[in-house]
Amino acid sequence: MSAEITLPVDKKGSAPGAAGTSAAEIEAAAAKAEKRRVATVYFWRYLILIVLLGGWEGLVRMKVMDEFFFSKPTDICARLWTWISEGTSEGSLWYHLWVTMEESLLGFFSGSIGGIIAGIALGRNRMLSDVFSVYIKVINSVPRVVLAPIFIMIFGLGLTSKVALSFVMVFFVVFANAFQGVREADRNLLANAQILGARGWELTRTVVVPSAMSWIFASLHVSFGFAIVGAIVGEFVGARYGIGLLINVAKGSFDAAGMYAAIVIIMVVALAAEYVMTLVENRLAKWRPAPLHEQK
Repeated sequence: MSAEITLPVDKKGSAPGAAGTSAAEIEAAAAKAEKRRVATVYFWRYLILIVLLGGWEGLVRMKVMDEFFFSKPTDICARLWTWISEGTSEGSLWYHLWVTMEESLLGFFSGSIGGIIAGIALGRNRMLSDVFSVYIKVINSVPRVVLAPIFIMIFGLGLTSKVALSFVMVFFVVFANAFQGVREADRNLLANAQILGARGWELTRTVVVPSAMSWIFASLHVSFGFAIVGAIVGEFVGARYGIGLLINVAKGSFDAAGMYAAIVIIMVVALAAEYVMTLVENRLAKWRPAPLHEQK
């Protein structure tokens, strides 16, 4: 007596995964599921933001939180609009933002390039690593904020002192990741490349650097934020222009709305830089396999 095996059928009369299910239908279902996931992510993001800002506004209005210290989101938005449309008491907001961005970008690029070169060089040369590692550890142990007044004493209140502090903030983050990325290069790939005749710089360029790209980009994503921190701290200690100066002036006049408005500007700039960095990474690292959570 033979047993019959039947597959469950859907409303259209075709079995899931059977030959009647086309590849286009499977891709359409996957695309629809991905759209639902993205919509859910954005829903929760905006909901959390609305709850946080609404709760902040409500707690201040109910006198649970002291407005003198926390201001209100509506007042912060009003201050931002005033700065954008009329400028600040210290001049145009856009000029202050440009000064801070110039300092941050110069520190970011110089620190990133220096960190990548130093990390690759020391990662590939054990002798250099052994000689300079102790000095790098000693310098890296110095709190960055302590360097701000030193740089201002040496370079003055101008651009150079802020760039120097941003450089220091970025350099060690990128260096550490580049160095570790080089050390973690796939030994099998190195051996295969050497069998094919790759040596020295060619081996570094074709195998080691691509292997370390994930480590390097991971550091670049956070290092621009550190570059902004370096510029802001330098401006906070002593400057004639910049977002840090606006924060300092707002602090001196107990203007909570002004301080939070300046912080919001910094956050927006950092998020925009993170978005640009992600686009650059995706363009330069197309060869890299997708992360596990993105694989279908």
